[in-house]
Amino acid sequence: MVNPKLKDELNDQLCEAMLSLQTVDECYQFFEDLCTVSELKAMSQRLEVARMLRAGHTYDDIVARTGASTATISRVKRCLNYGADGYHIVLDRLAPDEGAAKDKDKD
Repeated sequence: MVNPKLKDELNDQLCEAMLSLQTVDECYQFFEDLCTVSELKAMSQRLEVARMLRAGHTYDDIVARTGASTATISRVKRCLNYGADGYHIVLDRLAPDEGAAKDKDKD
């Protein structure tokens, strides 16, 4: 379920723009124009933190690998546990075998 505070015409347009991209190079071009280098690196870092948390890595491992603060790791963990499942959707699609293994572990 989408947070109603986020749902508006401009965010719809952004989502549609992202969905229109067809290659990794097109994504790089779009994000280079849209975001600062720091913003893009922060988003990439959060996704890697989410992947590592799902894989069972410790905070110390995640800090060493990504340079993320423990506050960022905690925030991502909260999203994984109580968020809108966006990380789970993306990570399951990027590595379907890892998602299936995680689901099996829950049983």
